[in-house]
Amino acid sequence: MRPRPAAYAQVVRQTNGMDKGEAAALLKQHLEGYRRRSYSDLVTLLGSPQTAELVGSSGIKYQVEVGVHWDGRPGGALRILGSIDDGGWRAFRPLCDDFILAPDGRFVGE
Repeated sequence: MRPRPAAYAQVVRQTNGMDKGEAAALLKQHLEGYRRRSYSDLVTLLGSPQTAELVGSSGIKYQVEVGVHWDGRPGGALRILGSIDDGGWRAFRPLCDDFILAPDGRFVGE
């Protein structure tokens, strides 16, 4: 078998498995900042995923992405969806959490 060219360098880190408890706690804490934002502020984020890198107490780096989407019809409730992974294979199936914010500021389903 021929060696792969440098262009095929591995882009997924090998890890021993993501600490789901640590990742879930970091994501929940990160989403709290979005829960404190107003509906009108969150509307400005529609279609513009927000990304961040967080470091857990274990020292592991996590990638977080938060997206804001209409939860049905435009002008209605917003679904704020966050996902987190450690850059390993979990990047293909990240841990997710979300909440729904109505135009009047209520959290739907809570």
